[in-house]
Amino acid sequence: MSVIKSSRDGAVATVTIDRPAEGNFLTIDMVRELASAFRAAGASDAKVIVLRGNGADFCLGRDPKGAAPSPTAMKMRANVCEPILDAYDAMATARQPIVGVVQGAAHGFGAAIAGACDVTIAHDSARFRLPEMEYNLPPTLAVSALLPRVPPKGLAWMVYSIEEIDARTALQLGIVSRVAPSAQVEAELAKLLATMTSRSPESLVAVKDFLRSAPQMEPRGMADYAANLLASVLSSAGK
Repeated sequence: MSVIKSSRDGAVATVTIDRPAEGNFLTIDMVRELASAFRAAGASDAKVIVLRGNGADFCLGRDPKGAAPSPTAMKMRANVCEPILDAYDAMATARQPIVGVVQGAAHGFGAAIAGACDVTIAHDSARFRLPEMEYNLPPTLAVSALLPRVPPKGLAWMVYSIEEIDARTALQLGIVSRVAPSAQVEAELAKLLATMTSRSPESLVAVKDFLRSAPQMEPRGMADYAANLLASVLSSAGK
């Protein structure tokens, strides 16, 4: 039975990591299932995708159990690195904005996907960590997902210190968008989803496209892209 659950409620598609007894550790096969779930949700007519982790912790990272032997660098890349990168790509290329809800610990891959969401609401007790350097493994894959949103010096601190940061620090760094007391998180989420789903799909897609692409553009190109996206949405609204 898959630990990646997909559900639908009106205009909201939800992807849930459901392995609570193991802290939502994900094997590589489960990471592949997560990518597939995001691609399926992205291909649907949902307006918003929500990412959750069931249980006390959002996701403790990647579970090395079940990984195929990788005697060469090329096989290691194919067996381990590519599925992880594909999950990040599935999140980035989904048409819809992805809203993450984070409780407990988000470590390693868990911290990366929490930060890769377009909007992330964290419980005030949530904790974030990049622990890979404990094993002399540079967390370059996780950093690749976080770097578009998090300043390099903040990431360098997380990587080199191996320290866990709290939700407020994660907010300051840009890993999360909002922090709320646990008793209020669901109300915050419901309010946000009500606002987002009341908007047109075209406007939601345009904002995600712009926020993803604009930071890599030079100012003039950014302005042109902004005008083109707005004109496209206005044209659609006039039909």
